[in-house]
Amino acid sequence: MAANVRAMEDMALPLFRAGHIPVLGEWFALPLLHLAGSKSVGDDAFQEIFHPISERIVSRCDAVLRIGGPSQGADEMVRLAQQHGAQIYTRLEDVPGCKKSR
Repeated sequence: MAANVRAMEDMALPLFRAGHIPVLGEWFALPLLHLAGSKSVGDDAFQEIFHPISERIVSRCDAVLRIGGPSQGADEMVRLAQQHGAQIYTRLEDVPGCKKSR
């Protein structure tokens, strides 16, 4: 999970500099998991918080930047974003205002 978060965070600054507000579900979920006493991925607190918070966030996003390799969770977020009419990008340079070089 840490490597995935780092990869997503690497996109945050260029997105911000392009005028967007980057948001990761993990930025909200991880502190709440700590407060809820979660001890491991998949425990009751994790199930209560981790994916549901991402689902709530993505329902309010204008766009999603889908990076990385295979991920059922990321694919589900893309599906939900599409249902809400959000634009889906798979390359940073395709996001309005973002340049190829970071």
